[in-house]
Amino acid sequence: MLTVAASASGLASPASAAPAGQLNAAQVVANMGAGWNLGNQLEANIDGTPSETAWGQPTVTQGLIDRVKAAGFKTIRIPVSYLRHIGSGPNYTINSSWLNRIQEVVNYAYNRGLHVLINMHGDGYKTISNSWLICDSSAQATIRAKYQKVWQQIAQRFQNYDQRLILESMNENFDGQYGNPTQPCYSNINSYNQIFVDTVRRAGGQNSSRWLLVPGWNTNIDYTAGNYGFVLPTDQYRSPSIPRNEKRIMISVHYYSPWDFAGEEKDTITQWGRGSTNPARKSTWGQEDYLESQLKKMYDTFVTKGYPVVVGEHGSIDKSSADSSNNRYRADYARAIVAVSKKYGAATVYWDNGENGRHGFGLFNRRTGAVTQQGIINAIMSAVR
Repeated sequence: MLTVAASASGLASPASAAPAGQLNAAQVVANMGAGWNLGNQLEANIDGTPSETAWGQPTVTQGLIDRVKAAGFKTIRIPVSYLRHIGSGPNYTINSSWLNRIQEVVNYAYNRGLHVLINMHGDGYKTISNSWLICDSSAQATIRAKYQKVWQQIAQRFQNYDQRLILESMNENFDGQYGNPTQPCYSNINSYNQIFVDTVRRAGGQNSSRWLLVPGWNTNIDYTAGNYGFVLPTDQYRSPSIPRNEKRIMISVHYYSPWDFAGEEKDTITQWGRGSTNPARKSTWGQEDYLESQLKKMYDTFVTKGYPVVVGEHGSIDKSSADSSNNRYRADYARAIVAVSKKYGAATVYWDNGENGRHGFGLFNRRTGAVTQQGIINAIMSAVR
């Protein structure tokens, strides 16, 4: 499959490798529009071996990506795990078939004019077999060497892609304990971000001016914008063609507050926002005022200093089987996140895990391409315009 598909999609180079005009922070966020995650696919794995169908989703097709674009999305985030597809040291060579497939899926979106975000997703989860990007491991020297080699290969593979291709250093990295960040774990996360920036910048081609996306502790807004230890990476190897007063680093956060509405697989809290009609079904926190304060915090800390913010995941699970009005509140929630993020200069990327029905985040049926939650899509598009 890979051989035939590779020749069809031109893995050697993207469709448009010519240098793009330099975009400042406000321009790149505006151009990203509304985003969508290709979740539970290239980060899926069985016993630490990534496979896009490992978690029950079908093989990704050009048709699916075309349907997502037709719905109005302008950015696609592609979570990627590497895990057992990374060879042994000191070279830590990525399996070529896996890297080819990543590039092929990237091309489905990139060659249609979409922005594409790719990251290193499950490699930092302790709950996943063969994970290794672990901030409280004693093997930090080995981890850093491996991390550098892997990102060098990824960046070199994509060096001719223009600024619509954004690389993201990692995903929700922390020590696995919910609560205030700990040291030296946070210092190690900062060091990973710095290695990522330095490695990508020196990997050739358009990487010297590419937008790079880095998270703080567990992509948590408070722990990234607050005084908990996040350190912005320096960018000493970036292209001298970038104006001195402009940045090329973006800050990644995720938004699922309140969790009892957005992600908790209980059917008690099914409504959100000032339009809710049943107080017993509405969370006691995490409403519009909280959302506003969280995005303003990111704006004050980063956007005002030239660092764009990307809400790389947001969304809420389907509880309509318990409350027939739930999808209306899910749409209200998505609309509010996108609107408030836009107000504060942040881009947004909806989390779609491919699952439809009870407790799913899906907006599309990945087997047929059919839209399953037009109301949520409409809400997102109305807010981003």
